[in-house]
Amino acid sequence: MFNHSSVVTEFILLGFPVVWEMDVLFFIVFLIIYVLTVSGNVTIISVTLADRRLHSPMYFFLCNLSFLDIMAATAIVPKMMKDFISLEKTVSVPGCISQCYFYFFFGTTEVILLAVMSLDRYVAICIPLRYSAIMNTQMSLQLALVSWAGGFFSVLSPVIIVSWLPFCGPNVIDHFFCDIEPLIKLSCADTHVLELVKFTQSTVVLLCSLLFTILSYLSIIITILHIPSSSVWKKAFSTCASHITVASIFYGSAIFMYIVPNKEFSFSLKKAVTLQTAVFTHLLNPFIYTLRNQQVRDALRDTASHILSRLSE
Repeated sequence: MFNHSSVVTEFILLGFPVVWEMDVLFFIVFLIIYVLTVSGNVTIISVTLADRRLHSPMYFFLCNLSFLDIMAATAIVPKMMKDFISLEKTVSVPGCISQCYFYFFFGTTEVILLAVMSLDRYVAICIPLRYSAIMNTQMSLQLALVSWAGGFFSVLSPVIIVSWLPFCGPNVIDHFFCDIEPLIKLSCADTHVLELVKFTQSTVVLLCSLLFTILSYLSIIITILHIPSSSVWKKAFSTCASHITVASIFYGSAIFMYIVPNKEFSFSLKKAVTLQTAVFTHLLNPFIYTLRNQQVRDALRDTASHILSRLSE
């Protein structure tokens, strides 16, 4: 897969050029963020598996989202932390391309999964009597598989092309991870076709997923407005609020990074937005779903009470 004839054998990640004391501080901060991200998402997965009340398509997709959050953060944060306390902030060419692939694989899968989750909410609220028949176990598994396969194959072609690009120097990446955009710029070959492919792929996946999500929630809002009961309104909106919050943050950041023309904003600003998407979003997701979802809060409370009672025996 990798072109071993490349002159450059490793890249230098600039990351955040700060003094050593700040590097240590950043290491501690991102270590805390990473531990909270993993523990928070593992908690959601564990509680969903343990509590029968959460054995539904909505929470099955939420478990997939939590697993993707763990994997996406793991693709970026451990290497970042290593670089904070390392004098040599280098990464091999194969390692760099691998990190690039896995980050975009998990990220693209998450984009598609968010559209799938909006479909689940559409069926639950707009066609409630047929929800169990439509969103059965087989359909849920197939939709999850479509999300994972879509992420895998949509990213595969551009990254394979990148892996065969010649890198003749310089080898400095002005980023904290191997993002595909600065990686392409370091190639000494003509990359116009690849940049077009990357832009087209990003635009199609992001905008199609976003359009699908918007249409789903427009249909949900129209359906809710025709329901006379205010209590039903509140229940319907509460089940969608967490997903809308997560989708808004994710889509907004992704569109800003990979669709908005580079000339419109400085690369430093894009780097900051990438940091928010690559690190902080995966930390916030479990808290958003926990704080805004009564069923998850009840399940967490019952699980904690059960564990405490077992420990006190």
